[in-house]
Amino acid sequence: MLAGAGLFGLGAGAGTGVTVGTQRLVPERADPVGAVRRAVLAPVAGDGVHQPGIAARAPAHLVFTAYDLTATDPVAARAALGAVLRAWTDGGQTLMRGASQGGLPQGGLPQGGVSQGGVVGSGVVRSGAAGMGREAAGLGPAGLTVTVGIGAAGLRRAGLDARIPGPLADIPALPGDRLEAARGGGDLAVQVCAEDPMVAFAAARQLGRLAAGLVRPRWVQRGFQRTAAAAADPTATPRNLMGQLDGTNNPRPGSAQFDLAVWAAGGPAWMRGGTYLVCRRIRMLLESWERLTEDARGEVVGRRIDDGAPLSAPPAAAGGGEDTASDFAARGPDGRPLIADNAHIRLSNPQFHGGVAMFRRGYSYDDGLDAAGEPDAGLFFLAFQADPRTSFVPVQRTLAASDALNTFIRHTASALFAVPPAPPAGGYLGQSLLEEA
Repeated sequence: MLAGAGLFGLGAGAGTGVTVGTQRLVPERADPVGAVRRAVLAPVAGDGVHQPGIAARAPAHLVFTAYDLTATDPVAARAALGAVLRAWTDGGQTLMRGASQGGLPQGGLPQGGVSQGGVVGSGVVRSGAAGMGREAAGLGPAGLTVTVGIGAAGLRRAGLDARIPGPLADIPALPGDRLEAARGGGDLAVQVCAEDPMVAFAAARQLGRLAAGLVRPRWVQRGFQRTAAAAADPTATPRNLMGQLDGTNNPRPGSAQFDLAVWAAGGPAWMRGGTYLVCRRIRMLLESWERLTEDARGEVVGRRIDDGAPLSAPPAAAGGGEDTASDFAARGPDGRPLIADNAHIRLSNPQFHGGVAMFRRGYSYDDGLDAAGEPDAGLFFLAFQADPRTSFVPVQRTLAASDALNTFIRHTASALFAVPPAPPAGGYLGQSLLEEA
């Protein structure tokens, strides 16, 4: 601070260095990696158009919780849905600003949340209705983001069947799925991400407390990526537990391709500017995968494992790399395609699906050992898209039919949520859904 103010004789001479006493002071060199590491710990304000936790760099830690409304009567369920969305709007904004002390203030959600007649009790929405618990005392905001989704089941429970958008249609049964009902679905969802695991845990717990009595947890998935502090390049594509770069060829946020692929432009007014989130819990059969050679792993995926370059790319020394475009027509000396017909990147590439893309933002997970002593670990696949019916569903059908990667993975859970746009000033998430119905 003192140096920036021009004290200690720095002033205009700082560009060439100034001697103070016996110590020569030199200007700090540009440190882009350090700047990124500092930025990921700052509070997230959002852009006022879209919910945070979608387009920005994914923080290192995830707590994703799906909830079901407790009310069975549609009138009560609709009132409860509104109360929860109000509480999570205020609570999420407060948490993201970096509140780190204390619990719920007096006058939070009333006990039970909704009266017998379905009327929300007074005092449900309070400004600053959430602060971190003591478990996060002394911690900064750590780039915390809170992203709220609404499931078709929740809209049905609230008697809002007529307001279910077409893209929120249930994902059909897909070949090879081994879905566990207890791990999928849900009326509501909250994605909490932060660079620090305690901040993510505390925020998720506080949001659950804000809605206590109105919802009950259905399932929780925790996930992780490499941290910005540990990464040589925090902006690089992260790797998953198979060692692959995961997120290559993603639409670039801010580009026309991203806007077209992710943000809902049509459909009901309450979802315009929002997006749809597909969640898939994909267990990796790591013991089998790790028995393959690195070259064999690359053939399954269609990319070199070391640098993520497509197998059609020249060596790294000749300029090939992760961003080199895949040449699916390229063949080797034996006449075979360099990228196999059943390689993962060929079957999932947008050019074979009418150019339709989605934005992947997945997290690795490790849930310990299963009953047979095998690792229950893999990828919690999260993909934001404008319409899953024209993006995720056809791509996944193609992959399920012949993807070479299928030998080494199992899809064990599935869920789909509508993610409304950011709330209007002074309003709450999904306000037009409930007040214009």
